[in-house]
Amino acid sequence: MLRFSLRRRQSGFQRLASCGGSSLRPTYVAQTTGTGHRQRCVSTTSGGHGATAKSPDLLYQSTSDVIEYDVVVIGGGHAGCEACSAAARAGASAVLVTQRVDTIGEMSCNPSFGGIGKGVLVREVDAMDGLCGRMADLGGVQFRILNRSKGPAVHGPRAQVDRVIYKRNMLQTLQTYAGLDIKAGSVADILLDRSTELDEQALKRLASQDSTLATSSATVVGVRLESGEIIRARKVVITTGTFLGGEIHIGLKAFSSGRKGEAASIGLSKSLKDAGFRLGRMKTGTPPRLDGLTIDYSRMPKQLGDMPVSPFSFIHDSVPHANDQVVCYQTHTTPAVHDMIRANFDQSIHIRETIRGPRYCPSLESKVKRFSEKESHLIWLEPEGLPEHTSTVYPNGISNTMPEDIQQKFLRMIPGLENVVMTQPGYGVEYDHVDPRELKRTLETKRVTGLYMAGQINGTTGYEEAAAQGLLAGANAGLAAVHSKGECESQEAPQLTLDRSDGYLGVLIDDLITRGVNEPYRVFTARSEYRLSSRANNADLRLTRRAAALGLVRDSARLARLDTVEADMAHAQ
Repeated sequence: MLRFSLRRRQSGFQRLASCGGSSLRPTYVAQTTGTGHRQRCVSTTSGGHGATAKSPDLLYQSTSDVIEYDVVVIGGGHAGCEACSAAARAGASAVLVTQRVDTIGEMSCNPSFGGIGKGVLVREVDAMDGLCGRMADLGGVQFRILNRSKGPAVHGPRAQVDRVIYKRNMLQTLQTYAGLDIKAGSVADILLDRSTELDEQALKRLASQDSTLATSSATVVGVRLESGEIIRARKVVITTGTFLGGEIHIGLKAFSSGRKGEAASIGLSKSLKDAGFRLGRMKTGTPPRLDGLTIDYSRMPKQLGDMPVSPFSFIHDSVPHANDQVVCYQTHTTPAVHDMIRANFDQSIHIRETIRGPRYCPSLESKVKRFSEKESHLIWLEPEGLPEHTSTVYPNGISNTMPEDIQQKFLRMIPGLENVVMTQPGYGVEYDHVDPRELKRTLETKRVTGLYMAGQINGTTGYEEAAAQGLLAGANAGLAAVHSKGECESQEAPQLTLDRSDGYLGVLIDDLITRGVNEPYRVFTARSEYRLSSRANNADLRLTRRAAALGLVRDSARLARLDTVEADMAHAQ
């Protein structure tokens, strides 16, 4: 859970006590103890109408550890992984704070990366030395180029990925990443510094401002963990995914959660509103998981991977599992399935139309409701990894939030699934998001200086969109933090900003900050008027030099290979 602490500008930290209107103010003055970034905070109190020194409402203990970093990234999903590594590449000291280290890089929904439009985003992230393309190559178990029969402008690289390998490689990479630390913990407060104290009415006036005209009213100075530990930071990046006010729906059951089995971040939503941000509500969902050993594949068409494979990363010529790619299978729903869904619409609270879900990845309930004339919908049965790691199958195309017993019944009406065992029910998630028009082109918020946001908190959907935003937000946070420590603070900090003509990431950012969202935003080729030049096969030529000029490309082998490619192209001309 996260909350914002509003502070007056003065030396040290200050927190307003909330007990009965008490004016007790514990002021924390940092005292260095000698080495590294660790400090001690010693409290003193002032004022207070007879308040005791040990008020239960005090935010901090009398002494607590203070750790100092340039950039704090909150959340270990795809946006968080790219944000913390990009900040470190920018030269900043960065820390990734996540509730559970073992879920860093978790693929919460589908076990794949890429696709139409999305595959170009992965290539663009890789071109700027991001991680997800390389991790997908190392864990990929089936590779295909979608739309291969069409022109290169709409080719969509896609990889089916082993969840275990991807997560393991991502964690190992981040644990050894220069300039980056990982810390397990929950953030309780984001610490803000205000030049003047704002009362409730002033905050309401801030919230009523047009999002596009918002101006900064505070500066971020760090975070406090639930353990009481304080992390002082020049910049903070929030990448909460579906955890922001998250609520899971299965049938008529609803409970607070950001992902099955993990707690939601409830306090942050109210805190963001109190700080003047406008929030909206969106929803998404995931299908049930199936035991592949109980599926009859004999009547299903196969879908094989491409040979030779097309890796995501510019630095990879091949991938570890090119010769042992898994097979996907195709099946479909039936009229009997649709009848059961229709008969039980009243058993799901998730299908209400007041909250928008992803139009281009609709739930089974939505498809049955919107396309009542169709007698079947395709289902792709996708293994979630190599046979030695899992037998779980992801049925792509039947995301739903029906009660568990109904899910089990309609699954067995699908050809080939007559005896299937459901290992996890499908469910829906509702979550809060910030109006992305609150953001600058760097993904820094307009209302709070030094606070950046990336991923689903900005109203997007998909691993690829989250990773791309994470890279841009983390890079800009790192660049700004490093610049603020230099001797030329009067000069403008270097920034990574992309226009629509630069690539799909530029289109994504421009759409978000200028148009806002009224449904979960996803990238696809039709959104880009420059798709003929922003192709999957030239992302390195478009973006690597640009990122390298900002110091964001560490890999010398990448630059050497790009030199060779450019020289060959010049010779051919």
